[in-house]
Amino acid sequence: MSNKYDPQRLDVRAFARDAGEISVSEPLQQFERLALDAQETGKEVNVDWQATGELKACGTAEPEVWLHVAAHAVVPMVCQRCLDVADIELTVQRSFRFAASEEQAAALDDECEEDVLVLERDFKLRELVEDELLMALPLVPAHEVCPREPTMQVADAGFDQEIDAKPHPFAQLASLQKAKN
Repeated sequence: MSNKYDPQRLDVRAFARDAGEISVSEPLQQFERLALDAQETGKEVNVDWQATGELKACGTAEPEVWLHVAAHAVVPMVCQRCLDVADIELTVQRSFRFAASEEQAAALDDECEEDVLVLERDFKLRELVEDELLMALPLVPAHEVCPREPTMQVADAGFDQEIDAKPHPFAQLASLQKAKN
């Protein structure tokens, strides 16, 4: 990674003006919210991500500021079918257009398909990458093909035996009624 740009306090306009590039491979633990969804497996998991800045000429006098982000990670998560750990591959590639103010961003967001963000001097690029990876997480993580057959039981036999072993209070009342007659 170039020391010229700080992903925690990025001047996006200067980054785009310089056609800046950042390429990083960081441990998953650096992405605290994403790491919460990961299972500990003992092996090191990295998040590889890149960002490039661009000024695009447009019909207005001032060129538009753009940021292109790509990220890749393989996050170990619990498979919801077999309950073993599954390596879930996340790949993100997004482009963001920047506006000078909230009002301008809202107006641009209504009229174009691109994601529009507000231009900040201390933009938190790593947080944007983490947000995009979090949105790429599957709602239900699962293996493509589970390594073992999933268990299809909803209750175990011991549970039913325990219910049968308990005395039923109404059965005792019925026996009292019979003894009375």
